[in-house]
Amino acid sequence: MTAPADDPRSADLPGKWANERPRYAQVPGRSSDRGRAPVPPQLRLADLLRVGAIGLRTRPTRAFLSALGIAIGIAAMVAVVGISASSRAELDRTLDRLGTNLLTVTPGSSLFGQDARLPQAAVTMIERIGPVTDVSAVGRIEAKVYRTDRIPKAESGSLGVRAVDLDLPATVGAELADGAWLNAATGRYPAVVLGATAASRLGVPAAGPDRQVWLGGRWFTVIGILRPVPLAAELDTAALVGWPAAQAYLGFDGHPTTVYTRSRESQVEAVRAVLAATANPEAPNEVKVSRPSDALAARQATDEAFTGLLLGLGAVALLVGGVGVANTMVISVLERRAEIGLRRSLGATRGQVRGQFLTESLLLAALGGVGGVLLGGLVTAGYALIQGWPGVVPAWATLGGVGATLLIGGVAGLYPAVRASRLSPTEALATP
Repeated sequence: MTAPADDPRSADLPGKWANERPRYAQVPGRSSDRGRAPVPPQLRLADLLRVGAIGLRTRPTRAFLSALGIAIGIAAMVAVVGISASSRAELDRTLDRLGTNLLTVTPGSSLFGQDARLPQAAVTMIERIGPVTDVSAVGRIEAKVYRTDRIPKAESGSLGVRAVDLDLPATVGAELADGAWLNAATGRYPAVVLGATAASRLGVPAAGPDRQVWLGGRWFTVIGILRPVPLAAELDTAALVGWPAAQAYLGFDGHPTTVYTRSRESQVEAVRAVLAATANPEAPNEVKVSRPSDALAARQATDEAFTGLLLGLGAVALLVGGVGVANTMVISVLERRAEIGLRRSLGATRGQVRGQFLTESLLLAALGGVGGVLLGGLVTAGYALIQGWPGVVPAWATLGGVGATLLIGGVAGLYPAVRASRLSPTEALATP
């Protein structure tokens, strides 16, 4: 204990201690400092962190192994969550290609059984529906396509001709195998894009200025060839020409026969309910609207299943990490009873001892949590790269993993900390 400042002995102390005076609690009926009970100094946060890290520094191997155990548990959680999220992202991407939000509008039959027609303004009216994101139309043309003008008309190979909007590929997910798609210029002239099956039957292996087909009684230049279109298989066996060119060269009347629409997934059913009345307000009963793809229901089911799976795995991993922290801290208290007794005998309070071991538990959990998140992220990225998936690690898995680890580390270290604080100095020092 340091001597009071008015004690002559204080002059012999080093300068660091010469001006320090111990704090005393006032004892009733006494006014002098000698009658006061000493009050232990409070630990600052920096001091608490330094004291809490003593156990980690003096036992680095045990601390490393304990943090490694926590890190493995958190890494397993993050990796499972990340791989599952990456798998779900790949599934969503696949389902997008399958058209989970694609609806088609086609003409039905009139009350007298005759074939109905969609209005020419059907596409414009459908575009005004709020949740609709993409609209494109196709019109059937009464014409045939042949490799040359020498082939008999009856040998058409069951190939059709369609007038198409320029934004059709984006709506139905069509991709080019060769050449280019129609644009504002080529859509007005005798240019054609062949579907995958049509190109094969016509014997046209590639597009180019020297590739021509006999279509509707005149030559059309093949500027592109499509890959198979899963969402619109009718395009595979068709020759596709621009809407203006079809009207100018092939006698097309301008009425669409199929309208493809995409909308926000959450609004597919709502859009479907108003499509018929929007496409043909005068006779909505003469309009057919496809039902939402089964892939949309599959996506919703998988989202629910994945959510439950991820939450369950995360809870198990965090529980394992908490058990590891509690076990490590209980053993640490048992092994360091002599240290606890020495600190208590030198004036450390129960609260300070409790804070020391609780801080040590939190530091241990933080090391394991951060290491586990980094390790889990690397495992997820590596596995996603091998599988060709988009690497996805949800933010809640990283931030929540560290935060939950600290919370569980604090809860798990609370009992050992309380147990350490309750040891009396004589009991602790007497323990061999």
